[in-house]
Amino acid sequence: MAFSSPGGYDRAITVFSPDGRLFQVEYALETVKRGSTVLGIACREGVVLAAEERSTSKLQDPNFMWKVFEIDDHVGAAISGLSSDARVLIDQARIYAQSNKLTYDEPIDVESLAKQVGDIEQLYTQNGGVRPFGVSIIFGGVDKSGSKVLQTDPSGSCWAYKAVSIGIGGDTVREVLEAKYTDEMGLDSAVLLAVECLSKVIEGKLDPKKMTIVVIPAADRKFRSLTDAEMDAYISKLA
Repeated sequence: MAFSSPGGYDRAITVFSPDGRLFQVEYALETVKRGSTVLGIACREGVVLAAEERSTSKLQDPNFMWKVFEIDDHVGAAISGLSSDARVLIDQARIYAQSNKLTYDEPIDVESLAKQVGDIEQLYTQNGGVRPFGVSIIFGGVDKSGSKVLQTDPSGSCWAYKAVSIGIGGDTVREVLEAKYTDEMGLDSAVLLAVECLSKVIEGKLDPKKMTIVVIPAADRKFRSLTDAEMDAYISKLA
C-alpha cells in the first residue's frame, strides 16, 4: 500500500520514505536545533567546551542546569536537545571510558569514544518500537594524538572538527567561529572566542550564571570548569 503523506513513514518503525528520507531522524534533528547553544573548540594548547545555560524558572536550582559533562579526566561532552536522552548516552560514555582504562590501562581515545556513542544512536534508527535519541553531543578532549573535538547526532553520524556549534544559536555561532578561529590559537584565546560566541546568542547582559565553560589543557589533560570570577575576567576582556 502506498502512502500519500509523510505520516505513513514516521510511526513506530523508522523506515525510508520513497524519496529516501527518515522522518523520525529528521524530527530528532529538529529537536536538537531547538536546544541550548553549545560549542567546542580544539587548539594546540587544549580544548574548550562552552554552553548557554537557560533557566526556566527563578526557583530552579542552577546546579542542575547541566549542559557540559565530565566523561573522564581528559574528555568532556556538551549536549543540545533532550537532556533525558543525553543522560543515558553520557552514562554509557562514562562506562566506555572506565572499561577502556580497566582493560588497556590507558585513557580512551576521544574519537573511539565518540564513535561508540554514535553506534548506539545509529542502532536506535533501525529497530522497531524505539525512536531516535533527540540529542546531539560534542565530545572534546586531549588524548595521545592531541586535542580533539567530535560531534555525534541522532542519525549516529560522527564528525571531527576544529571548532563546532549546535543548538538554537548554532548557525550564528558558526559564523563567528569560521571568521575568527585560527590554527595558531592558544587556550586563552579559545576561551575568549567561546565567550564572544555566547555573547551573540545569550539574551540580555552577558553573565557567568548564563553560561558554562570548561577547559581541558593539553599540559595536564584535566577537565576543569571555569569559576564565575574567571568568566567575569573574560567578559571584561571581551568588553
